[in-house]
Amino acid sequence: MKTYFDCWTQVAAALFSQALAGEPELAESLPKPLSGGAFGWAATLAGEVEGRFAVLLDSAVLETPFVGEGADQKAGWKELLREAADAAAGELLAATGKKCQVVSFEETAEEGAVSHAFQLRSGERAWTVLVRDEVRVLEPQTNPQPDRERDARTAATAKAGQEPCGAPAPPALSPGLELLLDVELEASLRFGSREMPLGEILDLGPGDVVELDRHVADPVDLIVGDKIVARGEVVLVNGNFGLRVTEVAAPRKRLESIRCLF
Repeated sequence: MKTYFDCWTQVAAALFSQALAGEPELAESLPKPLSGGAFGWAATLAGEVEGRFAVLLDSAVLETPFVGEGADQKAGWKELLREAADAAAGELLAATGKKCQVVSFEETAEEGAVSHAFQLRSGERAWTVLVRDEVRVLEPQTNPQPDRERDARTAATAKAGQEPCGAPAPPALSPGLELLLDVELEASLRFGSREMPLGEILDLGPGDVVELDRHVADPVDLIVGDKIVARGEVVLVNGNFGLRVTEVAAPRKRLESIRCLF
């Protein structure tokens, strides 16, 4: 299902190219810290979709008169980002039928755990745009009827000192494995790969670009002992790269993948 972020990306790309001088292009990229500090605004959404959606820009973008010569650049960006936030809510309603609205729009400068990153490109120059997406679809509330038989079974099980059937107990670890839980292992992220002839590798120099086999929106791999143990999306945490895990291997698979390290 289309998300608020998807709608914002579509709307913002169109608005930026139409409303800003020079018709800059907004393209998704890998996250990186804002080199010139940050300024931006956070929209708070309410309705069937709610949460906080913050957009941060590199302060160096204010040096270029994108919103017009002699105009207050910061005020112009605020108006444009507010328009994008409202338009994304309308686009979400049209695409999914989910209703939401921007109930507040406040200035912010905190990067925090960034969800997505973009490059705003104009000619040969580029500026970083970061997005912190904390918007979620509200699940419909239900009022299930009480299940007396189920409650009785749960109470009887608890009285016997056992786990209820609906709450599976965590897998037990063997005594030998418990001794290894504090062992530190090296984990790394893999963004992609590519096979290259030796000649191309020897010809590499500063400024060359090596294209990988993975799209920027695809998840990256968390590697331990040359095995994939999880996948997720790259985020920024206090200026450092991080990984927001979206899928993990089953515990048994994870143990098998690092058996060779022991």
